[in-house]
Amino acid sequence: MPANHGEVESRLWAAADQLWANSNLKPSEYSTPVLGLIFLRYADHRFTEAEKKIGPIGTTKPGGRRTVSKADYQAQGVLALPKDARFSVLRKLPEGADLAQAVNNAMKAIEAENEELKDVLPKTYKRLDNATLIQLFRILGGIPMDIEGDAFGKIYEYFLGKFAMKEGQKGGEFFTPTSIVKLIVQIIEPYHGKIYDPACGSGGMFVQSAAFVEHHKKVAATEISIYGQERVAETIRLAKMNLAVHGLSGDIRQGNTYYEDLHNSRGKFDFMMANPPFNVSGVDKDKVKDDRRFALGMPSTDNANYLWIQAFYHSLGEHGRAGFVMANSAADARGGELEIRKKLIQSGTVDVMVSVGPNFFYTVTLPVTLWFLDRGKPKERRNTILFLNAHHIFQQVDRAHRTFLAGQIEFLANIVRLYRGEKIETEKGGDELFKEYFGKVPKQYADVLGLCKIATIKDVEGQSWSLNPGRYIGVAERGNDDFDFSERMEELNEELELLNAEARELESRIADNISALLEGKPA
Repeated sequence: MPANHGEVESRLWAAADQLWANSNLKPSEYSTPVLGLIFLRYADHRFTEAEKKIGPIGTTKPGGRRTVSKADYQAQGVLALPKDARFSVLRKLPEGADLAQAVNNAMKAIEAENEELKDVLPKTYKRLDNATLIQLFRILGGIPMDIEGDAFGKIYEYFLGKFAMKEGQKGGEFFTPTSIVKLIVQIIEPYHGKIYDPACGSGGMFVQSAAFVEHHKKVAATEISIYGQERVAETIRLAKMNLAVHGLSGDIRQGNTYYEDLHNSRGKFDFMMANPPFNVSGVDKDKVKDDRRFALGMPSTDNANYLWIQAFYHSLGEHGRAGFVMANSAADARGGELEIRKKLIQSGTVDVMVSVGPNFFYTVTLPVTLWFLDRGKPKERRNTILFLNAHHIFQQVDRAHRTFLAGQIEFLANIVRLYRGEKIETEKGGDELFKEYFGKVPKQYADVLGLCKIATIKDVEGQSWSLNPGRYIGVAERGNDDFDFSERMEELNEELELLNAEARELESRIADNISALLEGKPA
């Protein structure tokens, strides 16, 4: 396969997208069967490679002791494929064959042989006309077989992201941009243990956790256990296919996380990652008020952000770490949310807050904040929180979307590693950003104006328990010869957001004082 995987991915997408453009299908009607074919192509590739080593199912093993069974394949993390369910066989069917029905039958046969995929694989190929289906087989059959690493997984992930962009608002329900997921994973460092995502979408958090483990020379299937919950049945199918494409499996259950804790999560997990829906209203608080996952209190507004935050916090074991995406407004929320946040901060669990600029997500164009909790923080850091501003660190993908490059992810994660006293990693080019921001590759952490700042809990109390990084980090000075209009606009917007938060805080204090005066109490 060419060294530039991106070329292969974009070429495959362009061809598949052209076929979709000439059909009368919605993106959701087209995306699932296409992802199913990528899954089928990958499963056939892995099965073929295993067959060379193990031998065909039903044949006698060397030495004549026993015959090869599907269990031998499953032990290698490979799905057992009946002959008629293999991509290579389906691709060679005669021109007049009912290919759509043959693929539907193949999916049923694979499910019958692999219990973990029961009712997961798509069987909607009758929606595609025969000519389109033949073309898709030709396109996906063009993926080189002599590929290294997780190239098929990258292709599946690439298509997931592209379909999410096509589906706009709905797409964000099942896909979190990969660079954001990678940054979360790099900061919480899930080397070993139980990983939980109660809003798991298509399973990207699990896939990148496994990639992190493999990168550090361990076998993901033996090092981590995967647990997820997701409300939408169709999205669970995407997640289970995504795991299977990457040679993984997990316990993914369907349920509404506000009302159902299907994994009995309290205090159970080593790592928790999520990108929950923001600012959800209408949650029935009477149904959840006695749930121990929300023991820090009920939000006073009709907003579920602090239900999610508490669910994440309470799912962690004694030394558990969490990383999740949250609306910026949650960092400064008042009323009942402030009281919950105060308790969380005073527990010493809040570890790192990362401010991310706009246009990283498909569902929201506004900036977001990444929260990181650590119930196992050592005593020397129990009283501190690291604030990071990543607003000016990004790669523009197109006019409406941004991403983090590998070196940028490494750089941001390395700042956290320095804060924790850990060894930094310099494989992806992050050292260049160190030279830009720090003047050199540092051996220990240092605050940098406009980029990072360690604050104490007392500092945070002085800021009315705000977790908005902008309150602590400040804005770096820029010379006139280094002026960038779009960056300056972002800086001004960030300052405006901070001033608005302070204005709301002052309004609240004034209202409290007036109320006290009217009641004859000292202000």
